[in-house]
Amino acid sequence: MSSKFYDFKYLKGDLTGGLVAGVVALPLALAFGVQSGLGAIAGLYGAIAVGVFAAIFGGTATQASGPTGPMTVVSAALVAGAIELTGSLEAAMPIIIITFLLGGIFQIIFGLINIAGYVKYFPYPVVSGFMSGVGLIIIILQLFPFVGLSSAKSTWLVMQDLPRLFTDFNWQALALGGLTVLIYYVFPYITKAIPSALVALVVASVVGYFLKWDVPIIGEIPSGLPSLQVDGLLSIDASAYGLVAEYALVLAVLGSIDSLLTSVIADNMTKTKHNSNRELVGQGIGNAIAAVFGGIPGAGATKGTVININSGGRTRVSGATHGLFLLAVLLGLGTLAAHIPLCVLAGLLIPIAFKIIDVKGLKHLLAVPRADAVVLIIVLLMTTFGSLIQAVGVGLLLASLLFMKRASDIGEKGMEVGTIAGFDGEKPWQDEIEFYEKYKDKVYIKHLYGPLFFGFTSHFQDEIVNIPEQITALIIRMDRVPYIDQSGLYALENAVLDLEQRGVQVLLTAVQEQPKDKLISIDIVPDLISEEHIFDDIQAAFDYLKVHFKL
Repeated sequence: MSSKFYDFKYLKGDLTGGLVAGVVALPLALAFGVQSGLGAIAGLYGAIAVGVFAAIFGGTATQASGPTGPMTVVSAALVAGAIELTGSLEAAMPIIIITFLLGGIFQIIFGLINIAGYVKYFPYPVVSGFMSGVGLIIIILQLFPFVGLSSAKSTWLVMQDLPRLFTDFNWQALALGGLTVLIYYVFPYITKAIPSALVALVVASVVGYFLKWDVPIIGEIPSGLPSLQVDGLLSIDASAYGLVAEYALVLAVLGSIDSLLTSVIADNMTKTKHNSNRELVGQGIGNAIAAVFGGIPGAGATKGTVININSGGRTRVSGATHGLFLLAVLLGLGTLAAHIPLCVLAGLLIPIAFKIIDVKGLKHLLAVPRADAVVLIIVLLMTTFGSLIQAVGVGLLLASLLFMKRASDIGEKGMEVGTIAGFDGEKPWQDEIEFYEKYKDKVYIKHLYGPLFFGFTSHFQDEIVNIPEQITALIIRMDRVPYIDQSGLYALENAVLDLEQRGVQVLLTAVQEQPKDKLISIDIVPDLISEEHIFDDIQAAFDYLKVHFKL
């Protein structure tokens, strides 16, 4: 049964996907709420509002949205800054609420003015350094709660206080935190039918409760529907305007990047195409509504979205169901959640933080271009121990300056610096015409011009996706590619992986020295593209295809 608004054949899958995603989101919402400094209830309020309204108004049908690690880290920094400015959390609340609200409004504006079209130009080292820094922040700030101690609010102060970690720790809290981590990692080997995070939360909390161990707990959680938090919003001191503007902007930008990256993952899994601008509008509406009820802001949650899709979710009903499930939990189980130990929440956040760290990017630090490695490290350190917004700003500035320097160097050598040509209407070169006319229905030839760097990678990946299904081989001509950066390397890697899954063989021709060295250094060659599929000239590639593909 279906109507013009909804096809009911998806209802069972949507309800199942939404419920499972909600179960997964519950412990994380509580943990992120505590991490933010506003309490577990703020995490639940945020998960409900963003989960429901981003699903209804967003541009990705299967997106499950809620508090995420990066958004929570920024929120926690805002809370700490506002308290420092005003002297108490109660006095700081108007600043915090108006910042969250303005961040949501900024996201709505981003969607309306097509800012999503520019987010894709963020260089990989900047995103990688920022995300890895966020992961480190969560780990560092959860070290003391993990062993039952109160923690400083900044990473630098925590590092200075580390000796207390080994002298004053609560062994009961350490045992419960360790049990939580153990269950989180081991339980999936028993069954994946029940989320390991939920099992870890329940089991460790029950153990601590019945053994009557003396460990810090969440404490009282309000039950029932939240009330509007709008008192004092118009009486903010002028000295707070800079703080509000800075954090609202970084929340909007980060939430947009986080959500759009998850939307791309959802597209790949469902073979659909999300609406980027609508997605930002939906996320902004969700975050604005979360703000006025005292909830922390969120974004598209990768783990929740993947679980939603794998459990049958196919429409925005699934995302809304995920948020409504959390609302039901809020109305009925608040008193039980009050007994959850903080060390258990820390035991959930630490493994999640390790997943946020970009292990691939860090592993390749010595293999990628040195300038990219330097940018990544600078952004990582500034994010972890300094200002989040300054880290991104400095990273973008450095990446842009370094690219201009590379372009200047290439120009001085008399090389062409152009844009990457598109498949649509791309004319064959003179030495390709005969082969092209004969085999154009089976083989694609892609010409690349100039350096393959962060400014062109999104365009390149979009074109790869558009290769017709009947194509069996792709030849990428790299005669005129003098340089490839880290973003370009990973874009090429992802493109080859996608094509392999479709059964398309990728060949490279005339690869210059720097690109070839980098392809080898991070094992794209020979792990993805074997040495025998790299040719000195186009004719050698044609001869190979005629023999091995029986063209």
